[in-house]
Amino acid sequence: MSDYVIRSGDRAAFLAGLRELVDFLTANPAVVVPRHASVVVLVDAVDSVARRAGVEHVAAPLGVPAEDVGLGYFDARRDFGPISYGAAEVPPEERQ
Repeated sequence: MSDYVIRSGDRAAFLAGLRELVDFLTANPAVVVPRHASVVVLVDAVDSVARRAGVEHVAAPLGVPAEDVGLGYFDARRDFGPISYGAAEVPPEERQ
């Protein structure tokens, strides 16, 4: 059992929602789109070692490394044009 919790959702519903968004934006060219967008999977853990392990777990199939962004925080992301998909840790309660 791992020392981290990955806050994941329903994969089929997520993918259906993305397709619905693409169809909507395609059909409604007057709708403004953002310059950049991010989709982030959150990882909970009690310490920085476990938080990093959780982010690395999500990062591995993306083919990207988990990066230390300072002060014990880790993230990983892969860009698809102006959209990034990645993982980030939930900071410990005392830092929220």
